[in-house]
Amino acid sequence: ERPVTSLAGIFAPIGTPFREDEEVDFGALEANVEVYARSGILGYLALGSNGENKSLTEAEKMAVLRTVVAGRAPGQLVMAGATYEAQRDTEAFFASAAAAGADLGLLLAPSYFRKQMTDDVLFRYFTTAADRSPIPLLVYNAPGFSGLTLSTALIGRLAGHPNIIGMKDSAPSGIEAFLAFEAEDFHVLAGSVNFLFPAMMHGSLGGTVSLANPFPAIAQRLYRYGAERDEIGGPPYQDFCRRLNDGISGRYGVPGVKAAMDLAGLRGGFPRRPLLPLRPEEVASVRRLLVEEGVLDG
Repeated sequence: ERPVTSLAGIFAPIGTPFREDEEVDFGALEANVEVYARSGILGYLALGSNGENKSLTEAEKMAVLRTVVAGRAPGQLVMAGATYEAQRDTEAFFASAAAAGADLGLLLAPSYFRKQMTDDVLFRYFTTAADRSPIPLLVYNAPGFSGLTLSTALIGRLAGHPNIIGMKDSAPSGIEAFLAFEAEDFHVLAGSVNFLFPAMMHGSLGGTVSLANPFPAIAQRLYRYGAERDEIGGPPYQDFCRRLNDGISGRYGVPGVKAAMDLAGLRGGFPRRPLLPLRPEEVASVRRLLVEEGVLDG
C-alpha cells in the first residue's frame, strides 16, 4: 500500500481506447500511459467519465486499472472512479480496485433515485462507503453527469471523515464555496481546466482535467502558473486553455477528447456505443482550433 503524500498536481482523467469493434485496445492504453508516465503529471483518474466507466464490464474495469497501475511512473498516483447505484457494488469495486493497485478512489453519488438522495442519505452513503474502503476516497460533484449537486453543507460534514480526503468539483460554477473546506486533510480539486488557475489562486492544490488527456504538458504548465501564484502569466494561459477545452470537450464531449488525442499523436481510439466518433468535418474543426491556437502545425 502506497501512502498518498500529496494531491498537489494534475490528474489526467484518462480515456479507455476502443478498437472499431468496440473491444478495449490495451496496446493503445499502454502506449498512452507510457506518454503520461514521462509527462510529469501527478497521476491518473482511471475509469472516470472520460474513461467511459458506465460502458465497461467489471472485468474490463479491473483490466484497465491493472494496465494503468503497471505503466505508471514511480511516484504517480492512480485514482479509480466508481459510479454505481447500489452501495454494495461500490464497496466491492473499491476492494477490487485496492487489490489491483489503485491508491485512491473517486466516488460519484447515486442518482437514479434522485429525489431520495437527500443530504442525510448521501452522508450515510459516502461515509459508510469510506468506512469500508481500503483506500482513501474523494467525493465527486458532477451535476452534468448525475443531475445531482452536492451541497456545501454536505461537503462540510464529509470533510471531517478520516478516509475522505477531498473532492473533485466539475460543476461549472461554485468551487469557491467548496474551497472554504480546503485543509491539510481535505483537498478540493478542480474538475475542469476552465477554472483550474482561479481555483488554485483560492487555495486548490490542482485538478483532474480532460485537457491533460491530449495535452499533458499544457495542463502541467497551467498548473505551474497556479502553483507559483503567477498573476501575470496565469490569466492569459488560463484563457488559452479554456478556448482549447471549449472547442474539444466542451463542444464534443468524450469523442472530442479522443479525436484531440489522435491529432496530438496519442491513441484516443473509438468510443463505445452509444457514443459515436466525431464525423470527419468535426475532426477538421478540432484540428482547425489546434492549428489556430498554435498547438498543431498547419
